[in-house]
This record gives sequence, structure tokens and C-alpha cells, in this order.
Amino acid sequence: MLSSNIAEIDKHDDQITIPTLRQGLLATSDKIIALEPAMPGVYFNAPDIELNYDVAVVCMSGGKDSFAALKRLLDIGFPKSKIEMWHHLVDGNEGSTLMDWAFIDDYCVKFSEAVGIPLYFSWLKHGFEGEMLKNDSKSHSHIIQTPEGLIELTRNNAKTDTRLKFPQQAASLQTRWCSSALKIDVGRRGITSQDRFIGKRVLFVTGERREESGNRARYNQLEPHAGDTLRKSKSPRKPRHIDAWRPVLHYSEEQVWQSLADWRLVAPVPYRLGWSRSSCQTCIFNGDRIWATIGQYFPEKLKAIADYERQFATAISRKGLTVSERAAIANPLIIDDQVALMQASHREYTLPIFLREGEAWKLPAGAFGIESSGAS
Repeated sequence: MLSSNIAEIDKHDDQITIPTLRQGLLATSDKIIALEPAMPGVYFNAPDIELNYDVAVVCMSGGKDSFAALKRLLDIGFPKSKIEMWHHLVDGNEGSTLMDWAFIDDYCVKFSEAVGIPLYFSWLKHGFEGEMLKNDSKSHSHIIQTPEGLIELTRNNAKTDTRLKFPQQAASLQTRWCSSALKIDVGRRGITSQDRFIGKRVLFVTGERREESGNRARYNQLEPHAGDTLRKSKSPRKPRHIDAWRPVLHYSEEQVWQSLADWRLVAPVPYRLGWSRSSCQTCIFNGDRIWATIGQYFPEKLKAIADYERQFATAISRKGLTVSERAAIANPLIIDDQVALMQASHREYTLPIFLREGEAWKLPAGAFGIESSGAS
């Protein structure tokens, strides 16, 4: 638990002012059920919803929870023809390879082709590294891929600022800025910059789960998205009805893996290597043993992070240990899946997406892992 200020975290993470939930909870049949929503359209529990939307936007990270969220949407009967996937390029599209897995972007492309659902990229220009190196300057533009092509959204109103340090393991997104700068803001502008959503009912789907952390345990399952205008104004200039839904918020990890097994989706590479989460490869929340594993199998990735820690004279860890020091005090994971290990260093994804006929689904090494290997 990084902070007791849960409401502030949720506000920043979702770019929505979280309404105050009523304090009373009703325990019925061993389930805790939130009372009536504090405002129209807000539901603490909403595992099933009406499907009266014109389009569903599914945030596709390439991790197990985003896959489970998409499968849940398909399973309840939402038309595949009305679904599109959005993938945020953490490192941008200008050449940086500092943070994310090399294959992850192409993996999402190959998955899109396999399931026949369109995929659109969006990113902060120059990505994580460009934002981190901001020095008395403004943030770079947002790039949004649309059905008609790319659009660039400038940040002329942004304040001049200096970072020159990694985001820290803290609750406030002023210091842990990666989620907001690289994903939340990009997704919000992806909605508000496209006129094709005006006059439409849009469902914005993400894969958070309450089991992952105390913070997410308090998330609403259905609520107005930050890009919604109809519930902010009686007569908005650009009317958009946009709901944010977390279809697997109530799922256990076991249910997520069962969902992938039922779909016969091959477990994503990071889990096959032993990672418990498919976040960035060099996520700031990685535990000591994951840094040791990166040092063992991907030494160039560890060196790149360590070099910046020295340059900034600030470690990622709030305890003050550098990633090199943390790697030195832990034993690396033993990676037996050589096929997955080889794929991890290549940008082109060449492994199967779904199991072939007759193949048995396998639970990956990282399933139910206790090693911290990504944000929670």
C-alpha cells in the first residue's frame, strides 16, 4: 500500500473525480454490495451491463487482464464488429526502447489480425524516455492513430517543467507520472480529439482487477469516462456519452487464467518467463529478483536504467538502492522456456497466438507469482 489517500490515487489514475461512496455496505450471501450510486451512471459493482453502445474501445496492453476483459465483452454478446482495440506505445514510436518489451507492439498487431478486431496505436511523442528527459521544456505532442490516419495533438497549454528522474514508487502522479503521461492522458485525448465519437454511446473498457491492490479494490466498475460530456453539461457543444467499464474488476487471478485457457490463448511471453505481471519489462515497481533476472538475461536493459540512475543521482527505489544493487542481492529467476526467452529480445512477434488443434494449454511459470514485476 503506497498511500492512504485512495481517492486521490483513483482520481489521478482514471482522470475522473471519484464520487464519494456511501459509507453503508450491505452484506448479503457472503457478498458485499454497494448501496445505490452516489451519482447517476456510477456503480461500484456492475459485472453485467446493458449493451446499448455504438462502439466499445478496449485498452489492449497485451497482458492477461486486458485479454480477459476483451473475452468477457465478447462472451456477453457485444458485437465484434463494434469493437476496436487501443494500444499505448510506452516507449513512443521514435526509436526509444528503454522500458517496454521489444515484441509487445507487434504482438498486439498479430493478435488483432488473429481475432479480426482493428487495433489503433496512440502515444506520447518520444515516449517514456522523452518525458523523463524533459528539462525546462514542455511535454511532447500526443499522437493518435485513427481510421483515417495519424493525428498530432500539440501541448501548447502545458506548463514548462523539468523531470530528469525516473517516476518514483509513490501514490501521487506528480512523482509517479508514467501512468498518467503515457496512458491515461493519451487515452482521454484519443476520445476527445475524434469527432466520430460525437453523438455516440461509447464503452471504454479496461482490465483492472480489485484483487491486484487495495487501491483498485475501491474502483467503481462502471462510471462516466473523463471524455463524457453529456453528464457534465446540459447542452454540451460536442455531446458524447462515454462510460468506463472494468468488466473483470471482480475476477480472481484464477478466473483470468481460466478465461485465457478457455479461449486457448497461449500465455503471453512475460508470464512464460516468470513475470507475474505483463507491465513494462523494466517497470519501476519491479522487485529485486526481477531486476536480478533482467541483469542475468537482459543485461543491456539493466545497464540503461542504471546509467540514468547515476545521471540523475536518484534511484527508482524509494529505499535508495539502485537497480544494480538490488539485482546483486537477489537470485534471478531460472528461465526454462527458451522459446519465450528468444522471443523476448526480438521486435517481430513470431510465436503462435492461439494453441494449435490438439495442443494442451499450459499455465505459465509466472502465474500466481509473488515476485513484484509491474505496477499493481
